[in-house]
Amino acid sequence: MPLAYDIADLTLSNGLRVVVNEDHSVPAVAVNLWVDVGSRHEAPGRTGFAHLFEHLMFQGSANVASGEHFAVLMSHGARLNATTWFDRTNYFETVPKGAYELALWMEADRHGNLLAALTQENLDNQRDVVKEEKRQRYDNVPYGQALPQLYAAVFPPGHPYHHPTIGSMADLDAASLQDVHEFYSTYYRPGNTVLTLAGDLTPREGFTAADKYFGQIPDAPVPHPPPSAPLQPMASPGHVQLDDDVPTPRIYLAFRLPVDNTVDFFAVSAAMDALAGLTIARLERKLVRELEVCNDVSAASMGLIDNVSLGFFVAEAAPGASLARIEELVCQELTRFGRQGPTAVEMEAVVAQNERAWLSSLAALDERADHIGHSTLLHDDPRAINTLLDRIGAVTADQVGEAAARWLDPQGRAVLSYPGAGAAS
Repeated sequence: MPLAYDIADLTLSNGLRVVVNEDHSVPAVAVNLWVDVGSRHEAPGRTGFAHLFEHLMFQGSANVASGEHFAVLMSHGARLNATTWFDRTNYFETVPKGAYELALWMEADRHGNLLAALTQENLDNQRDVVKEEKRQRYDNVPYGQALPQLYAAVFPPGHPYHHPTIGSMADLDAASLQDVHEFYSTYYRPGNTVLTLAGDLTPREGFTAADKYFGQIPDAPVPHPPPSAPLQPMASPGHVQLDDDVPTPRIYLAFRLPVDNTVDFFAVSAAMDALAGLTIARLERKLVRELEVCNDVSAASMGLIDNVSLGFFVAEAAPGASLARIEELVCQELTRFGRQGPTAVEMEAVVAQNERAWLSSLAALDERADHIGHSTLLHDDPRAINTLLDRIGAVTADQVGEAAARWLDPQGRAVLSYPGAGAAS
Protein backbone atom coordinates (compact mmCIF):
# COMPACT_ATOMS: atom_id res chain seq x y z
CA MET A 1 0.00 0.00 0.00
CA PRO A 2 1.43 3.44 -0.92
CA LEU A 3 2.56 5.73 1.88
CA ALA A 4 0.13 8.56 2.59
CA TYR A 5 1.62 10.97 5.11
CA ASP A 6 -0.42 14.18 5.30
CA ILE A 7 1.67 16.98 3.80
CA ALA A 8 0.55 20.60 3.39
CA ASP A 9 2.75 23.42 2.12
CA LEU A 10 2.42 27.18 1.83
CA THR A 11 4.76 29.96 0.75
CA LEU A 12 4.58 33.06 2.93
CA SER A 13 4.49 36.53 1.41
CA ASN A 14 8.20 36.99 2.12
CA GLY A 15 9.11 33.79 0.24
CA LEU A 16 9.56 31.38 3.14
CA ARG A 17 8.23 27.96 2.16
CA VAL A 18 6.48 26.20 5.05
CA VAL A 19 5.64 22.49 5.01
CA VAL A 20 3.50 20.87 7.71
CA ASN A 21 3.16 17.15 8.37
CA GLU A 22 0.29 16.70 10.84
CA ASP A 23 0.84 13.73 13.17
CA HIS A 24 -0.84 13.53 16.57
CA SER A 25 0.70 10.22 17.60
CA VAL A 26 2.98 11.92 20.15
CA PRO A 27 2.72 15.39 21.78
CA ALA A 28 5.85 16.73 20.08
CA VAL A 29 6.82 18.86 17.09
CA ALA A 30 9.94 18.64 14.93
CA VAL A 31 11.07 22.09 13.75
CA ASN A 32 13.46 21.81 10.81
CA LEU A 33 14.94 24.52 8.58
CA TRP A 34 16.87 23.89 5.38
CA VAL A 35 18.79 26.84 3.94
CA ASP A 36 19.90 26.70 0.31
CA VAL A 37 23.57 27.33 1.05
CA GLY A 38 26.35 24.80 1.38
CA SER A 39 30.00 24.49 0.54
CA ARG A 40 29.26 24.40 -3.22
CA HIS A 41 28.04 28.01 -2.96
CA GLU A 42 31.37 29.26 -1.64
CA ALA A 43 33.60 31.44 -3.78
CA PRO A 44 37.34 30.82 -4.15
CA GLY A 45 39.10 32.18 -1.10
CA ARG A 46 35.91 31.94 0.93
CA THR A 47 35.71 28.21 1.62
CA GLY A 48 34.35 27.04 4.96
CA PHE A 49 31.88 29.92 5.33
CA ALA A 50 28.72 27.77 5.17
CA HIS A 51 30.01 25.50 7.93
CA LEU A 52 31.23 28.46 9.98
CA PHE A 53 27.68 29.78 10.09
CA GLU A 54 26.43 26.47 11.45
CA HIS A 55 28.50 27.44 14.51
CA LEU A 56 27.85 31.18 14.53
CA MET A 57 24.08 30.65 14.53
CA PHE A 58 24.34 29.30 18.09
CA GLN A 59 26.27 32.31 19.39
CA GLY A 60 23.30 34.56 19.99
CA SER A 61 21.12 36.92 17.97
CA ALA A 62 19.31 40.20 18.60
CA ASN A 63 17.18 38.87 21.48
CA VAL A 64 19.00 35.68 22.44
CA ALA A 65 22.28 35.67 24.35
CA SER A 66 25.26 33.58 23.36
CA GLY A 67 24.71 29.95 24.33
CA GLU A 68 21.03 30.42 25.13
CA HIS A 69 19.70 28.66 22.05
CA PHE A 70 20.88 25.29 23.34
CA ALA A 71 20.30 26.04 27.02
CA VAL A 72 16.76 27.38 26.74
CA LEU A 73 15.44 24.74 24.37
CA MET A 74 17.10 21.86 26.21
CA SER A 75 15.54 23.11 29.45
CA HIS A 76 12.18 22.55 27.72
CA GLY A 77 13.09 18.98 26.75
CA ALA A 78 14.36 19.65 23.24
CA ARG A 79 16.84 17.72 21.13
CA LEU A 80 18.60 20.03 18.67
CA ASN A 81 21.58 20.45 16.39
CA ALA A 82 22.66 21.61 12.92
CA THR A 83 24.64 20.22 9.98
CA THR A 84 26.33 21.53 6.84
CA TRP A 85 26.75 19.72 3.53
CA PHE A 86 27.74 20.49 -0.05
CA ASP A 87 24.21 21.52 -1.06
CA ARG A 88 22.61 22.96 2.10
CA THR A 89 22.78 23.90 5.78
CA ASN A 90 20.06 22.75 8.17
CA TYR A 91 18.99 23.56 11.73
CA PHE A 92 16.61 21.39 13.71
CA GLU A 93 15.02 20.73 17.08
CA THR A 94 12.34 18.37 18.35
CA VAL A 95 10.35 19.86 21.23
CA PRO A 96 7.27 19.08 23.30
CA LYS A 97 4.11 20.47 21.72
CA GLY A 98 3.96 23.35 24.22
CA ALA A 99 7.43 24.60 23.25
CA TYR A 100 7.21 24.67 19.45
CA GLU A 101 6.36 28.38 19.30
CA LEU A 102 9.36 29.12 21.52
CA ALA A 103 11.50 27.17 19.08
CA LEU A 104 10.04 29.12 16.15
CA TRP A 105 10.65 32.45 17.89
CA MET A 106 14.28 31.56 18.58
CA GLU A 107 14.83 30.27 15.05
CA ALA A 108 13.27 33.40 13.56
CA ASP A 109 15.48 35.61 15.73
CA ARG A 110 18.70 34.05 14.50
CA HIS A 111 17.53 33.61 10.89
CA GLY A 112 16.44 37.24 10.72
CA ASN A 113 18.51 39.08 13.33
CA LEU A 114 21.87 37.37 13.71
CA LEU A 115 23.99 40.33 12.72
CA ALA A 116 23.17 42.20 15.92
CA ALA A 117 25.21 39.60 17.79
CA LEU A 118 27.76 38.69 15.12
CA THR A 119 30.73 40.48 16.66
CA GLN A 120 34.45 40.18 16.06
CA GLU A 121 34.72 38.32 19.37
CA ASN A 122 32.16 35.72 18.31
CA LEU A 123 33.79 35.34 14.91
CA ASP A 124 37.24 34.80 16.44
CA ASN A 125 35.85 32.35 18.98
CA GLN A 126 33.99 30.20 16.45
CA ARG A 127 36.85 30.33 13.98
CA ASP A 128 38.97 28.68 16.68
CA VAL A 129 36.20 26.14 17.33
CA VAL A 130 36.15 25.18 13.65
CA LYS A 131 39.93 24.77 13.65
CA GLU A 132 39.70 22.46 16.62
CA GLU A 133 36.93 20.51 14.88
CA LYS A 134 39.18 20.10 11.85
CA ARG A 135 41.95 18.75 14.05
CA GLN A 136 39.62 16.30 15.77
CA ARG A 137 37.65 15.11 12.73
CA TYR A 138 40.16 15.33 9.89
CA ASP A 139 43.78 15.84 10.97
CA ASN A 140 44.27 13.72 14.10
CA VAL A 141 41.93 10.78 13.57
CA PRO A 142 42.60 7.60 11.58
CA TYR A 143 41.36 7.87 7.97
CA GLY A 144 40.30 11.48 8.62
CA GLN A 145 41.68 12.71 5.30
CA ALA A 146 39.94 10.02 3.25
CA LEU A 147 36.85 11.94 2.17
CA PRO A 148 38.58 15.29 1.48
CA GLN A 149 41.16 13.44 -0.61
CA LEU A 150 38.43 11.56 -2.49
CA TYR A 151 36.56 14.80 -3.26
CA ALA A 152 39.75 16.31 -4.63
CA ALA A 153 40.51 13.21 -6.71
CA VAL A 154 37.01 12.73 -8.16
CA PHE A 155 36.05 16.37 -8.80
CA PRO A 156 38.41 18.63 -10.76
CA PRO A 157 39.93 21.80 -9.27
CA GLY A 158 37.41 24.64 -9.32
CA HIS A 159 34.42 22.30 -9.22
CA PRO A 160 31.92 23.14 -6.42
CA TYR A 161 32.38 19.69 -4.85
CA HIS A 162 36.18 19.68 -4.99
CA HIS A 163 36.65 21.02 -1.44
CA PRO A 164 35.16 19.66 1.81
CA THR A 165 32.61 21.54 3.90
CA ILE A 166 35.19 22.20 6.63
CA GLY A 167 36.91 24.49 4.13
CA SER A 168 40.36 26.01 4.19
CA MET A 169 41.72 27.28 7.50
CA ALA A 170 43.67 29.89 5.58
CA ASP A 171 40.40 31.16 4.07
CA LEU A 172 38.78 31.31 7.50
CA ASP A 173 41.81 33.13 8.94
CA ALA A 174 41.56 35.69 6.17
CA ALA A 175 37.81 36.24 6.66
CA SER A 176 36.87 39.67 7.97
CA LEU A 177 33.79 40.51 9.99
CA GLN A 178 32.41 42.28 6.92
CA ASP A 179 32.98 39.14 4.81
CA VAL A 180 30.90 36.96 7.11
CA HIS A 181 28.20 39.65 7.51
CA GLU A 182 27.88 39.75 3.72
CA PHE A 183 27.69 35.96 3.46
CA TYR A 184 24.85 35.83 5.98
CA SER A 185 22.99 38.74 4.38
CA THR A 186 23.30 37.11 0.97
CA TYR A 187 22.07 33.60 1.74
CA TYR A 188 20.03 33.69 4.95
CA ARG A 189 16.83 34.95 3.36
CA PRO A 190 13.24 33.63 3.68
CA GLY A 191 12.99 32.84 -0.03
CA ASN A 192 16.12 30.69 0.29
CA THR A 193 14.77 28.64 3.17
CA VAL A 194 12.30 25.81 3.82
CA LEU A 195 10.70 25.43 7.25
CA THR A 196 9.23 22.01 8.00
CA LEU A 197 6.99 21.32 11.00
CA ALA A 198 6.15 17.69 11.70
CA GLY A 199 4.09 16.49 14.62
CA ASP A 200 1.24 17.44 16.91
CA LEU A 201 -0.20 20.44 15.09
CA THR A 202 -2.52 21.19 12.19
CA PRO A 203 -1.46 22.89 8.97
CA ARG A 204 -3.39 25.99 10.01
CA GLU A 205 -1.57 26.13 13.34
CA GLY A 206 1.77 25.62 11.65
CA PHE A 207 1.25 28.21 8.91
CA THR A 208 -0.11 30.76 11.40
CA ALA A 209 2.81 30.31 13.78
CA ALA A 210 5.36 30.43 10.95
CA ASP A 211 3.89 33.68 9.66
CA LYS A 212 3.76 35.13 13.18
CA TYR A 213 7.45 34.62 13.84
CA PHE A 214 9.06 34.60 10.36
CA GLY A 215 6.65 36.75 8.36
CA GLN A 216 8.35 40.06 9.16
CA ILE A 217 11.81 38.96 8.01
CA PRO A 218 12.50 40.80 4.73
CA ASP A 219 13.43 38.83 1.65
CA ALA A 220 15.95 39.73 -1.04
CA PRO A 221 17.14 38.07 -4.26
CA VAL A 222 19.74 35.37 -3.64
CA PRO A 223 22.46 34.94 -6.29
CA HIS A 224 23.07 31.25 -6.95
CA PRO A 225 25.96 29.91 -9.01
CA PRO A 226 24.94 28.57 -12.41
CA PRO A 227 24.73 24.77 -12.69
CA SER A 228 28.02 23.06 -13.35
CA ALA A 229 28.54 21.19 -16.59
CA PRO A 230 27.62 17.50 -16.17
CA LEU A 231 30.64 15.37 -15.31
CA GLN A 232 31.07 12.08 -17.11
CA PRO A 233 32.90 9.12 -15.55
CA MET A 234 36.63 9.71 -15.17
CA ALA A 235 38.60 8.83 -18.30
CA SER A 236 41.38 6.94 -16.49
CA PRO A 237 42.16 5.68 -13.00
CA GLY A 238 43.88 7.88 -10.45
CA HIS A 239 45.77 6.77 -7.35
CA VAL A 240 46.55 8.56 -4.09
CA GLN A 241 48.46 6.96 -1.23
CA LEU A 242 48.39 8.32 2.32
CA ASP A 243 51.13 7.00 4.59
CA ASP A 244 49.33 7.87 7.82
CA ASP A 245 49.55 5.67 10.89
CA VAL A 246 46.22 3.79 10.80
CA PRO A 247 44.98 0.73 12.71
CA THR A 248 44.37 -1.38 9.59
CA PRO A 249 45.31 -0.99 5.92
CA ARG A 250 42.35 0.28 3.93
CA ILE A 251 41.53 1.10 0.30
CA TYR A 252 38.82 3.31 -1.20
CA LEU A 253 37.58 3.14 -4.80
CA ALA A 254 35.51 6.20 -5.72
CA PHE A 255 33.41 7.03 -8.79
CA ARG A 256 31.42 9.89 -10.23
CA LEU A 257 27.72 9.02 -10.21
CA PRO A 258 24.62 10.48 -11.89
CA VAL A 259 22.85 13.44 -10.32
CA ASP A 260 20.60 12.65 -7.34
CA ASN A 261 16.87 11.89 -7.54
CA THR A 262 17.00 10.31 -10.99
CA VAL A 263 16.39 6.79 -12.26
CA ASP A 264 20.09 6.47 -13.10
CA PHE A 265 21.10 7.43 -9.56
CA PHE A 266 18.64 4.99 -8.01
CA ALA A 267 19.91 2.29 -10.36
CA VAL A 268 23.61 2.76 -9.65
CA SER A 269 22.88 3.01 -5.90
CA ALA A 270 21.10 -0.35 -6.15
CA ALA A 271 24.16 -1.75 -7.92
CA MET A 272 26.42 -0.55 -5.11
CA ASP A 273 24.12 -2.13 -2.53
CA ALA A 274 24.18 -5.45 -4.39
CA LEU A 275 27.96 -5.27 -4.54
CA ALA A 276 28.76 -4.18 -1.00
CA GLY A 277 25.67 -3.08 0.92
CA LEU A 278 23.91 -6.36 1.74
CA THR A 279 24.72 -9.36 3.90
CA ILE A 280 24.66 -11.33 0.63
CA ALA A 281 26.64 -8.68 -1.30
CA ARG A 282 29.06 -9.96 -3.92
CA LEU A 283 32.17 -8.27 -2.53
CA GLU A 284 31.29 -9.43 0.98
CA ARG A 285 31.00 -13.03 -0.23
CA LYS A 286 34.12 -12.95 -2.40
CA LEU A 287 36.62 -10.86 -0.45
CA VAL A 288 35.55 -11.45 3.16
CA ARG A 289 34.13 -14.97 3.27
CA GLU A 290 35.66 -16.84 0.34
CA LEU A 291 39.16 -15.39 -0.13
CA GLU A 292 39.47 -13.86 3.36
CA VAL A 293 41.53 -10.91 2.10
CA CYS A 294 39.26 -8.33 3.75
CA ASN A 295 37.83 -7.88 7.22
CA ASP A 296 35.04 -5.71 5.91
CA VAL A 297 33.71 -4.21 2.67
CA SER A 298 31.13 -1.42 2.40
CA ALA A 299 29.72 1.06 -0.08
CA ALA A 300 28.20 4.55 0.02
CA SER A 301 26.38 6.60 -2.60
CA MET A 302 26.11 10.34 -1.93
CA GLY A 303 23.31 11.97 -3.90
CA LEU A 304 24.25 15.52 -4.97
CA ILE A 305 22.36 18.01 -7.12
CA ASP A 306 24.92 19.92 -9.20
CA ASN A 307 24.91 17.55 -12.20
CA VAL A 308 27.00 14.82 -10.53
CA SER A 309 27.07 12.65 -7.41
CA LEU A 310 29.69 10.55 -5.63
CA GLY A 311 29.96 6.88 -4.74
CA PHE A 312 32.73 4.82 -3.19
CA PHE A 313 33.64 1.37 -1.93
CA VAL A 314 35.74 0.84 1.19
CA ALA A 315 37.71 -2.35 1.82
CA GLU A 316 39.59 -3.04 5.04
CA ALA A 317 42.44 -5.48 4.50
CA ALA A 318 42.84 -8.69 6.48
CA PRO A 319 46.27 -9.27 8.07
CA GLY A 320 48.89 -9.81 5.41
CA ALA A 321 46.59 -9.05 2.49
CA SER A 322 47.80 -6.89 -0.35
CA LEU A 323 45.86 -3.69 -1.12
CA ALA A 324 46.87 -4.03 -4.76
CA ARG A 325 45.33 -7.50 -4.86
CA ILE A 326 42.16 -6.24 -3.16
CA GLU A 327 41.88 -3.44 -5.72
CA GLU A 328 42.27 -5.96 -8.54
CA LEU A 329 39.57 -8.21 -7.09
CA VAL A 330 37.13 -5.34 -6.59
CA CYS A 331 37.65 -4.22 -10.18
CA GLN A 332 37.02 -7.75 -11.42
CA GLU A 333 33.72 -7.91 -9.54
CA LEU A 334 32.64 -4.49 -10.81
CA THR A 335 33.34 -5.53 -14.39
CA ARG A 336 31.49 -8.82 -13.91
CA PHE A 337 28.47 -7.09 -12.39
CA GLY A 338 28.36 -4.55 -15.23
CA ARG A 339 28.25 -7.43 -17.74
CA GLN A 340 25.81 -9.71 -15.90
CA GLY A 341 23.62 -7.26 -13.98
CA PRO A 342 21.97 -8.20 -10.68
CA THR A 343 20.16 -11.44 -9.98
CA ALA A 344 16.49 -11.54 -9.04
CA VAL A 345 17.48 -12.37 -5.45
CA GLU A 346 19.81 -9.37 -5.30
CA MET A 347 17.11 -7.05 -6.62
CA GLU A 348 14.63 -8.37 -4.07
CA ALA A 349 17.15 -7.91 -1.25
CA VAL A 350 18.00 -4.34 -2.30
CA VAL A 351 14.33 -3.35 -2.46
CA ALA A 352 13.61 -4.96 0.92
CA GLN A 353 16.59 -3.25 2.57
CA ASN A 354 15.61 0.15 1.18
CA GLU A 355 12.05 -0.32 2.34
CA ARG A 356 13.07 -1.35 5.83
CA ALA A 357 15.50 1.55 6.24
CA TRP A 358 13.09 4.13 4.79
CA LEU A 359 10.11 3.12 6.91
CA SER A 360 12.25 3.02 10.03
CA SER A 361 13.54 6.50 9.28
CA LEU A 362 10.07 7.94 8.65
CA ALA A 363 8.83 6.55 11.97
CA ALA A 364 10.87 9.21 13.80
CA LEU A 365 9.44 12.75 13.65
CA ASP A 366 12.82 14.44 13.44
CA GLU A 367 14.07 12.24 10.60
CA ARG A 368 10.78 12.55 8.73
CA ALA A 369 10.90 16.35 8.98
CA ASP A 370 14.48 16.25 7.69
CA HIS A 371 13.52 14.14 4.68
CA ILE A 372 10.66 16.53 3.89
CA GLY A 373 12.97 19.54 4.10
CA HIS A 374 15.51 17.79 1.88
CA SER A 375 13.06 16.91 -0.88
CA THR A 376 11.34 20.31 -0.74
CA LEU A 377 14.46 22.46 -0.86
CA LEU A 378 16.59 20.42 -3.24
CA HIS A 379 13.94 18.77 -5.43
CA ASP A 380 10.83 20.96 -5.07
CA ASP A 381 8.84 17.94 -3.94
CA PRO A 382 7.48 18.15 -0.37
CA ARG A 383 5.54 14.89 -0.79
CA ALA A 384 8.46 12.79 -1.94
CA ILE A 385 8.46 10.74 1.26
CA ASN A 386 5.24 9.10 0.00
CA THR A 387 6.58 8.18 -3.43
CA LEU A 388 10.29 7.42 -3.01
CA LEU A 389 9.89 3.70 -2.38
CA ASP A 390 7.66 3.35 -5.43
CA ARG A 391 10.25 5.12 -7.59
CA ILE A 392 13.08 2.95 -6.29
CA GLY A 393 10.97 -0.18 -6.65
CA ALA A 394 10.25 0.63 -10.29
CA VAL A 395 13.94 0.42 -11.23
CA THR A 396 14.57 -2.72 -13.29
CA ALA A 397 17.44 -5.18 -13.18
CA ASP A 398 18.42 -4.12 -16.71
CA GLN A 399 18.64 -0.48 -15.60
CA VAL A 400 20.80 -1.47 -12.62
CA GLY A 401 23.18 -3.43 -14.84
CA GLU A 402 23.40 -0.65 -17.43
CA ALA A 403 24.07 1.98 -14.75
CA ALA A 404 26.79 -0.17 -13.20
CA ALA A 405 28.46 -0.77 -16.56
CA ARG A 406 28.57 2.97 -17.23
CA TRP A 407 29.25 4.55 -13.84
CA LEU A 408 31.14 1.79 -11.99
CA ASP A 409 33.51 0.93 -14.82
CA PRO A 410 36.90 0.38 -13.10
CA GLN A 411 38.51 2.58 -15.74
CA GLY A 412 36.79 5.54 -14.09
CA ARG A 413 37.94 4.88 -10.53
CA ALA A 414 39.84 7.12 -8.15
CA VAL A 415 41.77 5.04 -5.63
CA LEU A 416 42.88 6.15 -2.18
CA SER A 417 44.99 3.74 -0.13
CA TYR A 418 46.18 3.67 3.44
CA PRO A 419 48.88 0.96 3.48
CA GLY A 420 49.70 1.49 7.17
CA ALA A 421 53.00 0.73 8.83
CA GLY A 422 54.51 -2.53 7.60
CA ALA A 423 51.48 -3.44 5.47
CA ALA A 424 51.65 -5.64 2.41
CA SER A 425 51.75 -3.61 -0.80
